[in-house]
Amino acid sequence: MLEELLPNVEWDRIIDATIETLYMTGISVLATFFLGILLGLLLFLTSKGNIWENRAVNLVLSAFVNIFRSIPFLILIVLLIPFTRVLVGSMIGENAALPALIIGAAPFYARMVEIGLREIDKGVIEAARSMGAKTSTIIFKVLIPESMPAIVSGITVTAIALVGYTAMAGVIGAGGLGNLAYLDGYQRSRNDVTVVATIVILIIVFILQFIGDFITSKLDKR
Repeated sequence: MLEELLPNVEWDRIIDATIETLYMTGISVLATFFLGILLGLLLFLTSKGNIWENRAVNLVLSAFVNIFRSIPFLILIVLLIPFTRVLVGSMIGENAALPALIIGAAPFYARMVEIGLREIDKGVIEAARSMGAKTSTIIFKVLIPESMPAIVSGITVTAIALVGYTAMAGVIGAGGLGNLAYLDGYQRSRNDVTVVATIVILIIVFILQFIGDFITSKLDKR
């Protein structure tokens, strides 16, 4: 019955493409998580009234974040071709998509982290400072724990966006479900392949959203 409905679908290829998509998403989410938190903390700490207040540094960081989160992903891939070739040695394959995925997502996530940090009660930070807490203690014992629900919620949104980015990267040869849907589905007029690839992407998105919502609800003390 399934073969009649989906005559062109090769399940081995679907599985391989799914693994490639999960690989690209997993690596880029992990890198984005750490880079985004670092950038978000720097944006917050160097802003007016905070521990490392520095207008010049904050302006440079803000400009970097705003520029890279504003560039459409497909254009970013093209702009990063020379950098990607130096770093990876190729523009084909799942590893070739990673630089653009990370550089495209980290600034976006950094803003979410900064927003989460700004929502922390100033009194909590001031209390820690008045007790002589070191900057590292304030960061790891106050800022990150207090903003953790926002951090997890933000990385969930970013992870879902990255799944979409991997599909776009697949169109230009990065592999994964996007590549399969475009080359084997759309270009060869195999609509069943495109539909199955799309359904698998949606399942991945739903799973990510469920996991993110579950963790956020457990962390949220309100």
